[in-house]
Amino acid sequence: MTFNLKMVEFCVCFMAKLKRWQARLDSIAVRLGLTGNICLGFLFYPVSRGSSLLAAVGLTSESSIRYHIWLGNLVMTLFTSHGLCYCIYWISTNQVSQMLEWDRTGISHLAGEITLVAGLVMWATTYPAIRRRFFEVFFYTHYLYMVFMLFFVFHVGISYALISFPGFYIFIIDRFLRFLQSRNNVKLVSARVLPCETVELNFSKSPMLMYSPTSILFVNIPSISKLQWHPFTIISSSKLEPKKLSVMIKSQGKWSTKLNHMLASTDQIDHLAVSVEGPYGPASTDYLRHQSLVMVSGGSGITPFISIIRDLLYVSSTSACKIPKITLICAFKTSSDLSMLNLILPISTEISSYVDIQIKAFVTREKVSTCNMNIIKTLCFKPHSSDQPISPILGPNSWLWLATILSSSFMIFIIIIAIISRYHIYPIDQSSKKYTSAYTSLIYLLAISISVVATSTVAMLCNKKSYYNKKDQNIDVLSPLMIESSLGQLLPEFTNIHYGERPNLNKLLVGLKGSSVGVLVCGPRKMREEVAKICSFGSAENLQFESISFSW
Repeated sequence: MTFNLKMVEFCVCFMAKLKRWQARLDSIAVRLGLTGNICLGFLFYPVSRGSSLLAAVGLTSESSIRYHIWLGNLVMTLFTSHGLCYCIYWISTNQVSQMLEWDRTGISHLAGEITLVAGLVMWATTYPAIRRRFFEVFFYTHYLYMVFMLFFVFHVGISYALISFPGFYIFIIDRFLRFLQSRNNVKLVSARVLPCETVELNFSKSPMLMYSPTSILFVNIPSISKLQWHPFTIISSSKLEPKKLSVMIKSQGKWSTKLNHMLASTDQIDHLAVSVEGPYGPASTDYLRHQSLVMVSGGSGITPFISIIRDLLYVSSTSACKIPKITLICAFKTSSDLSMLNLILPISTEISSYVDIQIKAFVTREKVSTCNMNIIKTLCFKPHSSDQPISPILGPNSWLWLATILSSSFMIFIIIIAIISRYHIYPIDQSSKKYTSAYTSLIYLLAISISVVATSTVAMLCNKKSYYNKKDQNIDVLSPLMIESSLGQLLPEFTNIHYGERPNLNKLLVGLKGSSVGVLVCGPRKMREEVAKICSFGSAENLQFESISFSW
């Protein structure tokens, strides 16, 4: 009898502990989901390329990607843990059927599982090995963010989803504005094919479009891929070349290789349809604060420095301000890569006597030149009448227009929801049949979409009418002589080429004179780390290190 009583007491105690453990697991799962919801609220700020918030905190759309990656990993870790905790909870309490439940007025478990599956698919394709080798898979699966956000709202309801909506709201506006810009074909004027399998594309642009050096332009060519957008560094200067915008594209993947073969295998292409998004870049750059600038590049890492050099050349020709001494240290694998030096200057630009520039080029895999660097194929296109110069989607005061769109669209959203709630949702809620959470969420999402589309479209049309100069449509096709540069004149006077050796960065950087020497580096990770290590030495206090890396 005593034994039976002890067994009963043990069972009661065990069940109490089990229920306590299950209650704690339920509490932990709720906290994980709430924390994930808060982190989700910050996830979309870094990928709002045109947002003025990034510039306000000193970030560019490209440099902020790392924060998006960190937040994405954190969000998916929290949401995955949240889902696993509830799966364990339901199994331990014999409530497996809860996994398929879609509550009319409460939390929808099935919608949450769809959200988690969509998130896991996106998360899996962000693994570096997959993203680099199968970029198309990574690119296309990221469109699942629409499924993720839709069912996330269905899962938690619109009230809890509003915690994460400010960042997503800004992203929706930015994404729709980019969609409007990408609907137009831009005026591609010419292209140059270099012997190092590199292509330079020259676009016509509106003179009112201003951008800073190292800016990025997203390019889409439907004849290669209708869905793929790729970012490229702008090598032109909006000040030196007010009616032209140029990008350099190195053949490093399937998309860029197809473009290079397309242009290299034909003597003449009358027209090439191209759409763009951007440009995006830093709000401003202040390279004049240094007494001298040393730019260290590896391979195609020379591209951002071309735009910097062109911008400084403009300053030297229009201002009495003395520009820094410029030293470009560039490392290439083969002598054919030296042809990229052709892109540093347009032929119509002369180096001012006030500019002190020196180029030190290193060819690491060849001891003698095996390529004629002056063999450059030039193609001129005939733009269609519907093609437009690249221009800012919201005009020169884009930050002001963006603020107007945000405030006005939010007010329209509030008015729509107030009317629908008063005359449609409220009468049903007062009856015995409650209005379903999914329908309420869907109405809120539709109201947001309508307000964003209406205000963004009106803003774009107003800017197009006010700022779009009809004369820009009649810009003549640039002749090959106006877009080429003369390597024969540039190399002997300003450039030293070293074959069969790598640059001794320690020897080239240590001991540079001047109270402030800006050291900019763009290239492989190993090169950036080496330069950073040199600049961090105590004896190199005058070296100001800045890394320019692109991780789209």
